[in-house]
This record gives sequence, C-alpha cells and structure tokens, in this order.
Amino acid sequence: MGVIRKKTISRGTEGGLKYICDICSADITATVRIRCHICTDYDLCVQCFKDGSKSRDHDPATHEFLVIEQHSIPIYDKDWGADEELCLLEGAEVYGLGSWADIADHIGGYRTKDEVRDHYIKTYVDSSNFPLPENADPGDKRLSEEVPREIFQARKKRRIEDRREEAKSAPPATPKQKPTASVPACHEVAGYMPGRLEFETEFANEAEEAVQHMQFDPGDGLNPRNGEVEPEMELKLVVMDIYNARLTSRADRKKVIFEHNLLEYKKSVVLDKKKTKEEIALANKAKPFARMMNHTDFEAFTSHLEFEHNLRQAIAQLQDWRQMRIGDLKSGEKYEQEKQARAARPAPTGAFDRQAGVRPEKKSEKESNVKAAVTLELTAPELPERLKPIPPTPVPPPSTTAMTNSTHPKGPLTNGTSNTANILPSQQEKKTRYVVPPLSGTAPLKLTSENATDLHLLTKEEVDLCSVVRLMPKPYLVIKETMLREAMKNGGALKRKTVRELCKQIDSSKCAKLFDFFVHSGWIVKA
Repeated sequence: MGVIRKKTISRGTEGGLKYICDICSADITATVRIRCHICTDYDLCVQCFKDGSKSRDHDPATHEFLVIEQHSIPIYDKDWGADEELCLLEGAEVYGLGSWADIADHIGGYRTKDEVRDHYIKTYVDSSNFPLPENADPGDKRLSEEVPREIFQARKKRRIEDRREEAKSAPPATPKQKPTASVPACHEVAGYMPGRLEFETEFANEAEEAVQHMQFDPGDGLNPRNGEVEPEMELKLVVMDIYNARLTSRADRKKVIFEHNLLEYKKSVVLDKKKTKEEIALANKAKPFARMMNHTDFEAFTSHLEFEHNLRQAIAQLQDWRQMRIGDLKSGEKYEQEKQARAARPAPTGAFDRQAGVRPEKKSEKESNVKAAVTLELTAPELPERLKPIPPTPVPPPSTTAMTNSTHPKGPLTNGTSNTANILPSQQEKKTRYVVPPLSGTAPLKLTSENATDLHLLTKEEVDLCSVVRLMPKPYLVIKETMLREAMKNGGALKRKTVRELCKQIDSSKCAKLFDFFVHSGWIVKA
C-alpha cells in the first residue's frame, strides 16, 4: 500500500491521508479496499483483488486479508465521521497537539485548523468522561442510527464540493517568504541583526575590552594576613561596576528603540513625508522625551504638540486678517492667495538696476537690528508722522495745538502726537512727562508681566497711570478705545461729564485721572 502524507501547498484543501492500490495505483481512499494481513502496508482495490493480481512478496492464494469499508458514519459528532476521528487522533500523534494546521491537512476534506481545534476541545477535552468522549461505549449506536450512512455521506460530499468552490473563488494565498537572515545587510536599518536583536556597533562598543582579560579565581582578593580586600580586587570590582553600568545604558537604549518602533525606517520615512517642515522639527525636538514615556503616551504627546502648533499658526493668521480688516473666511482665502502670488512675483528690474552705481546700499547691522515692536508702534505717543508737503509754520501756543478734523490741514490727530511733520526739531514743543498724582487712601497696584499679561501693550506712562488708578491693562485699553471713539464723534473734544457717563463702573476720581492723562497726551481736547 502507498500511504501519502505529503503536505499540500495551501491549507484547508481536500488533501489528507491517501490510499492507493499497490497493483494499478488507483486512488482507493474513498471506497472499499482490501488489506493484506501478512504484508506490511499492502492494499488492493476490489478489481485487482477479484483478478488475483499480485506483486512483490504478496501471495493472494495463501495470505489472509481484511475488507476495509469506508467509515463515513458519525460516532461522536453529527458532522464528523469515524474516518475523520481516526485521522484526527493519528495527526495529533504525528504532529503533536497544537499543530492544528498540520492536523487539518492530515484529515483533509477541506477542514480548517479552527474547526479541528474546536472539535477536539468539545469532543475530548470538555467531555464528562475525559479523556474519553461522551459516546465512547462501543454499544452506543444512537448517533449512527439517528444519521444513516447514506445521509451522512451525502452531507459530506456536499460540504466538500461547496468548500472546493469557495477555495477556487478565494484569492490566492500569499506564499511564505524566506526568513530574513540575521546579518547586518538583511535589514532596512543598516547594522541591525534581527535574529540576535543586536547591532553591529553597539552603544559603548568598547566596553568589553576592559574586562575581556580579567580573571577571578577562588580565594583571590583577600589578604590572608589581615583579611582585608586587596587593592587589585577593589580595582577589578570598580571596573566591573562601570562595565555593568554601560550594559544597563545599552539595554535602556535598545528598549527605547524597540518600544517606539524605530527600526521600521521605511514606515517612518513615509509618515514624515506627510508632515510639514515645522512639524518634523517639532517632533525632533520632542524625541528626548521618548526615553521617559511609552509609545502610546509619546504619540499622544507629539500629536498634542502638533495641534498646539497648528493652533498658534491659525491664531497668527487670524490676527493678520484682523489687522487687514478682513471679516470673513472667503475674503481671508482670497487675501492669502493674493499674498502668495505677490511673494512669488519677482521684483521688477530696470536697465539701470544692473549698474553697480545704482544698487541699493546694504543697511548696517545697527539699523537692521533696531526694529520697534508692533505694540509700541500702535500705542507709543511718538508715532510716525504722516508726511505731507506743507510749508513750515511756527509752533502754535499750547492752547491751540489741538484742532478738529475740519480745521487741521493734515486730518485728525494720531495717538498722542501733533501733526507737525515738517516742523523743525528746534521749533517743536518739548513735551513734559506726565506725573500721575496718587489717589488718597489707595495704594498703587504693582503690575508685572506675570499678573498682567497685556502689560506689554502699554507705554511706561500708561503703566504708571494703571498702577495709580488700580486698573488692569485690558480694561484700561477698553476704556481708552471707548473714549477715543466718543471724542472722534465730537471732533476730538470731550467733556469731563461725558467721561464719567462712559465709565460708570469705576470711581469718578479715577475717571478724572484718566481724563487728565488723555488731555495731557494730546489724544482728546477739553470741550
């Protein structure tokens, strides 16, 4: 008999144990076969046995034989025949319990490894007669009488045909890849050996050189006279402590590499291509924190940093839009497109620009570094003047410096400055510093950048004013904007009574201090 235990290429196929006739080599697995009782592994089909055919040492006239029918009847389970139960136990003996894929190939009939495992656990392990099945009594034929042989074989044939069709329509299984050799050249990270989990050049690669020739013999290290440790032994122990510390550092670094999947270089490169330069730089700055976090926490940490970075960019863009008086998203998108177009547009060059004599001179480092902050430009009393070609005029007296929009040739006053752009410095009135008189019974408020976040928006005189009247910078700016808007409605003039009505929520003495300061700064005029 020929017994074929050859593994099939794909799992879960018909496969299984095959019996062939030793005379005509016909497949007699699923039919009645004749087995010789004398010869070893010798099977014949019915036709060859009837014809009296023989081969090798088999003598059909004198050798006894056995008629083996197909055991396709249920004995322990309605869906499992006796032949499959025998192949299950034989496969478990050959391949070992747990190798369910190999046992399923041994059984054949398109049985899957999960189906074989569940059947074995249900029938044999979970049985009340463990290690025997529930229906282990040879006289118990209830299951075979409940499901006749013809019905069971028809079900089995239908099941095999259905699974054969499913296997044909299923996508081809991916072939097994050859395992990667544990050499430095067979990994996407150069110098890494995956089989040994080591690198060709480790951290502190020369650490073993200090201990490679060190020897410890029994009885060494103690002085027999006084029983103290010898200096040479102490030196050896110190060197061993240093070596162990280096090994610990090496293991910690490997742990970080394996924990955060840093060996997947190609995957990391693909992810980095989806990020911007700012996000990549931010992630590189956050990498030192990976040594004190696990992978999940570090991913959440970096994602939160990127989210904060994106928020800051969005806030800066909205502030830019607000400065340009853009109030909706559609206008903002149009502004950004035009801004990019202007940036991409090359600077116009004429015929004279190519000459060396007309090239713009480079600014000195001192001039380029002197840049006033935007907030100071918006709030300082010495704002840049609007230059207009008007003839120089003598300095008017202080009582007539404040003029309305209709009488002043240059328009409304700016933030605390007189519109005298073309007046010579010697002719300009030298402005005196305003000293805020203290309030009776009220201590000044100490304002710092820690307790007042908007303190940088105020000038030094405004800081002193807010400290005396005990106002925080943000409420002060709101009051300032309200008073200036009201003054612009009246041509730059404002009454003290009007200021008290506008600032009902604060004390009248504080309103007076604010009014006097605004008048002294030249922002408003007494009506």
